[in-house]
Amino acid sequence: MNKPATLDDWLAHCERLHPTTIELGLARVRGVAQRMGLRFDCPVITVAGTNGKGSSCAMLEAILGQAGYRTGLYTSPHLVHFEERCRVRGEMVQAAALLPHFERVEALRGDTSLTYFEFTMLAIFSLLAESGLDVVILEVGVGGRLDSVNIIDTDCALITSIDIDHTELLGKDRESIGFEKAGIMRAGKPAVISDPVPPQSVLKHAAEVGADLWRLGHDFNFSGDKQQWAWAGRGRRYAGLAYPALRGANQLVNASGVLAALTALRDRLPVTAQAVRNGLGMVELPGRFQIISGQPTLVLDVAHNPHSVAALAENLDAMGFYPCTHGVFGVMADKDLTQMLARVGPLVDRWYFTDLPTARAAKSGDLLATWQASNIRRDARGSVWADPAQALRAAVAAADPADRIVVFGSFYTVGGVLKDGLPRLFAPHAAPAPSSTDI
Repeated sequence: MNKPATLDDWLAHCERLHPTTIELGLARVRGVAQRMGLRFDCPVITVAGTNGKGSSCAMLEAILGQAGYRTGLYTSPHLVHFEERCRVRGEMVQAAALLPHFERVEALRGDTSLTYFEFTMLAIFSLLAESGLDVVILEVGVGGRLDSVNIIDTDCALITSIDIDHTELLGKDRESIGFEKAGIMRAGKPAVISDPVPPQSVLKHAAEVGADLWRLGHDFNFSGDKQQWAWAGRGRRYAGLAYPALRGANQLVNASGVLAALTALRDRLPVTAQAVRNGLGMVELPGRFQIISGQPTLVLDVAHNPHSVAALAENLDAMGFYPCTHGVFGVMADKDLTQMLARVGPLVDRWYFTDLPTARAAKSGDLLATWQASNIRRDARGSVWADPAQALRAAVAAADPADRIVVFGSFYTVGGVLKDGLPRLFAPHAAPAPSSTDI
């Protein structure tokens, strides 16, 4: 094999190394990390959960950045560019900066077979460890206990909402999934739980490992009205806060967990009230109930399981009246499609089901069939499309200026409409023909 020369070359190399996309377990990746001498010489905040992880990481980064700290952030997956997975001091890392770290992983892994996620994570961790940072924020990929991110001992675990997802890997109920998420906790370290009704397995594990448990409704809480909100917990209060720049009612729960984590770490990472206000007011995260004003209105959301789709439906309902809502939807085949479609179905008048560029995705025709089998709105219509961009173009062509278009589901769905740039997609054009009859 020729030595990879570009980031795309390295990513292609990583895709070929391991027989499976996901293989939970820490032994292989920990062994390579030890040979690399991988460690962080600053506080680490690890974020796990089913929904709200990305938003919580973005808020942590924004507030700590406003407080003057040199931040490092690792998240996954990405929407458009792989480099989105790594941010240093608030800026997305450049591809060229990652190359020596991919080379380092390759040189030290020996005959260890790493998954794409494991290899790329180690490369990013290597870059972050050498970046002179004051704090590192790590988002868990799947679960927690056996996720590769868990090779790093956290200084503060933050666990967001827990719901049913990745059941083939984590278990089929909230108790089993909660146990996996709780695996990021460490003895004597803060463990912040922002889920309002956490599984008992989470609370039990916190007690068993001796974590310093911070629980929403017990150790911290929030309140608010239409204009502002307030937070209080363990010797600290914030009053008269503006709502986070990230939209959606669920963001107050996420923000509350973030403020609890920062309060738990205040001896090592003190932040001012002004840094909190500025950070929450400036935080950005594409694809999380992201509303793009125009005619028609466009909403982007990576809601891809029943819990997050329920939150999306509530947020859409709160937007007010639109004559017609067009839904562009693509998702992985292992999701609870019937429940997801049932929850948001009453709000969508025209569906554009799309294929996605991964073998794990549900076929657009299967999505259409599932929707037809459970659809209670006989006035709604559905069609299938080869990719998200084509589906969005069709929705734009069919929509009136006063309508609303919602693009949701997998990261591949939202990323698929973002990769070519929205202005071009919204430019005047003739709509492509659907790949099957509009129903």
